[in-house]
Amino acid sequence: MSLRYALLALLRVGPLSGYDLQKQFSLSVGHVWHAPDSQIYPELRKMETEGLIEGEDQARGQRGTRRVYHVTNAGEQAYIQWMRSPLDYQRVRDPAHLRAAYLENTSPDAARAFFRAHIAEWESELEQWEQELRRIDARDNPMLVRRLAVTPESDHERTVAFKRLAYEGLVDRAVGEIAWAHRGLDLIDRLEAVD
Repeated sequence: MSLRYALLALLRVGPLSGYDLQKQFSLSVGHVWHAPDSQIYPELRKMETEGLIEGEDQARGQRGTRRVYHVTNAGEQAYIQWMRSPLDYQRVRDPAHLRAAYLENTSPDAARAFFRAHIAEWESELEQWEQELRRIDARDNPMLVRRLAVTPESDHERTVAFKRLAYEGLVDRAVGEIAWAHRGLDLIDRLEAVD
């Protein structure tokens, strides 16, 4: 249940409305943990029921209200415990690699199209993550700016270094997936040459 800890991580920086939390999520944590809005709002309600966060209705305009959430002591303790506990690795579910294992059941042209689409997808991801690395280095990533604002200055370099390391891992993954797909294209050519 990493979604709740991702939400706690964002809320530990400061209170946010559900809407602002959703935006921050997609700009920051969403790069490493995808969750649609349809999962975020129900999780916020569960977390509030469990006492991990507390919501407060605030006036918005003349008639509207918005709910702003902040982390409770119980939420802070749950987050710290999660950070200190061993990671529970999940079994891999990878639709691309599953399909690749059975590409002999399609035409070479369809297999090539599959690998080209895989390359295009991961090149797009690579571009996005490299852009995030540039924003981290420039310290203009909005969530990083918020984190640094509430972090003692003596921990700024450490905060930036770990955020950078996370995105370097994403870049490495994208580079590996692109290289794997290129090997797949080469394999198709070799197999066709044998036929």
